[in-house]
Amino acid sequence: MTKTVHEISNETSNEITDDSMTETPVSLTIDGTKVEVSSGTTVHGACNQAGIDTPTLCWAENLTPVNVCRVCVVEVEGSRALVPSCSRQAEDGMVVNTDSERVRHSRKMVLEFLGSSVDLSQADDLNRWIDHYDADPNRYGDEDNPAERLEEPVLIQDDLYIRDYSKCVLCYKCVSACGDDAQHTYAISAVGRGFDARISTEFSAVLPDSACVYCGNCVGVCPTGALQFKTEYDLRVEDNWRPEEQSVTRTVCSYCGVGCNLELHVQDERIVKVTSPADHSVTSGHLCIKGRFGWQYVHNE
Repeated sequence: MTKTVHEISNETSNEITDDSMTETPVSLTIDGTKVEVSSGTTVHGACNQAGIDTPTLCWAENLTPVNVCRVCVVEVEGSRALVPSCSRQAEDGMVVNTDSERVRHSRKMVLEFLGSSVDLSQADDLNRWIDHYDADPNRYGDEDNPAERLEEPVLIQDDLYIRDYSKCVLCYKCVSACGDDAQHTYAISAVGRGFDARISTEFSAVLPDSACVYCGNCVGVCPTGALQFKTEYDLRVEDNWRPEEQSVTRTVCSYCGVGCNLELHVQDERIVKVTSPADHSVTSGHLCIKGRFGWQYVHNE
């Protein structure tokens, strides 16, 4: 007897349900503690589930891991090299150490190299880990023979956001957000080598002449202030940026019916920047130009 499309659909649905119900969880040991996670979970995800804080730089919950910073490395029993926890999947029986001397030394060295070459004064999360590991970026140079640093003037080419390469750690988050993970504009990519390496538009075109659509998703994922709202930059120049006094109100974007959630950062009763929660089911932290920058009408007198 020929089966109907409805019957075949039900059988397929039951097969998928049965497979998911019989899927075996992965059990591993992290810092001496047994942890059970779903298959496909990364080591970093397992650490989070176990309540173990792990430093990250190039990782973000709404971006694909690119494995470039090596701040999140852990020691896995049987592995010759330290492994990036952000992309290595947890395996059954795996034994992980996140705080061995080898791990601490590696993380400390990476943080010192970064701090010796770029300005991390606005990278609050990285500075917390620099203090945690007692890292000293200044030991690579002194007043007479300082370490080579990336020093460039701030690029201000519009009224929306600025680029400060002296703060860029080449984490590639902005490239991912502009590309496959969010906007699919591909306006920026990495160019150059060594101290000449940077994130740039095609042929170093100024932003208004590039493929940039000013969604600001690159700004939203930057961890160091290398990409920054112009409103924030101006207040910092005036020494009037006071995040500890700012209120953050969650609302829905008023421009269309998609339902993107916005986080309005307000200082002195004025919106100073807009972000979006990374865990929001609609935006995943990403917005368009209207949601990110189109809030000035609120202050129109």
